[in-house]
Amino acid sequence: MWCISSSIPRFIRPTSPAVTLSSFPSFRHLRKATLSPPPASYSALTLSETETIRSPELVAREYADLNLSDKFCQEVGHVRIRQHVNPLRSELMIPVEVPDWNSVYEDATLPLMVDIGTGSGRFLIWLAKRNSGFRNHLGLEIRPKLVKRAEYWVDELALKNIHFIYANAMVSFKQLVSSYPGPLILVSVLCPDPHFKKKHHKRRVLQKPLAESIVDGLGPGGQVFIQSDVLEVALDMRDYFDSEPDKLVHVDFIDPNMLCDNEGWLLNNPMGIRTEREIHAEFEGARIYRRMYQKQS
Repeated sequence: MWCISSSIPRFIRPTSPAVTLSSFPSFRHLRKATLSPPPASYSALTLSETETIRSPELVAREYADLNLSDKFCQEVGHVRIRQHVNPLRSELMIPVEVPDWNSVYEDATLPLMVDIGTGSGRFLIWLAKRNSGFRNHLGLEIRPKLVKRAEYWVDELALKNIHFIYANAMVSFKQLVSSYPGPLILVSVLCPDPHFKKKHHKRRVLQKPLAESIVDGLGPGGQVFIQSDVLEVALDMRDYFDSEPDKLVHVDFIDPNMLCDNEGWLLNNPMGIRTEREIHAEFEGARIYRRMYQKQS
């Protein structure tokens, strides 16, 4: 892993008696991590390798310990990813049916993390595997083939603390989260579709109603983690959560180990794993803009 905070981030520390440090065993090793400008994936490469390596290969290396099967792809063919999906299409404006959480998760009372726009799902699967029995994970994605493949991987790994739903988060997040029996402790919106044209900004996943639903749905001490390799998108997301000063505080005010630059962007990735988009963007030399907020009691 790379660029991990020199101490355990506040968002994985207990926020209630029901959530203890042992709930997050996979992050204990982060205590001794130090700042390192180049990603760990690069540091192990020789000069000749860096001249020929491609970012998909770096993704494979980052998630190698999951050992995900390609059997699904062999059965249904290539899973093509549409980079920009219009979430305002009529069929995506219908709220999804709320699942039976007790059949979805082994223990539906565990704290919940929701990843909005979860993509392939590898990022969330990696986290779920390391928090089995301590936290549930929900991935929302509007590309149905990606959801189907992610669920295939979940079944293959026999994970009981993760679920993926084909859904438009703009429309379905609030009803899904409000129906969940346990507390919402973390929401991530990581490198969402930028929809660059101004007339398409309304298609960006994080709009004011969704941001408000996220803040309202979080329990005391719950956190929001946002990031993008597009500064304009990162600023857009930041403005929504900065507008809630009575409810949210940026984590660097709580934990001095969460290092930021002079503009308030986190210098390190606190999650322990990079998303696929993050890997691709850094491979191309882009900067990742990150912020994390915590809900006040």
